Amino acid sequence: MICQTVKPGVECVFMKKAGCGYNGGKCHSVVDECTGCDRIEELPSGQYCSVYPDPRLKWKNGTCNFATHVKKQSDTPKATLNALKASKRKAAGRM
Repeated sequence: MICQTVKPGVECVFMKKAGCGYNGGKCHSVVDECTGCDRIEELPSGQYCSVYPDPRLKWKNGTCNFATHVKKQSDTPKATLNALKASKRKAAGRM
């Protein structure tokens, strides 16, 4: 349904006939950590996330999984291939 509370005219899954069904009855505005994200909607009532109704909860335990401005870092280093061992394996027919 179309939102009738803080995002008028925007399609919202939480909007019901009786009003907003999200916890607290409305979507919450973005937090400072969201600055630079492509999912921020600029509305007359403020800035809101287009994906999640309460962005503060997404940043509570670390990085938001919807954030487009944060690059994920790999924990494991890239494995290097020893060219000499690879050539020996290939010659032995194990590859």
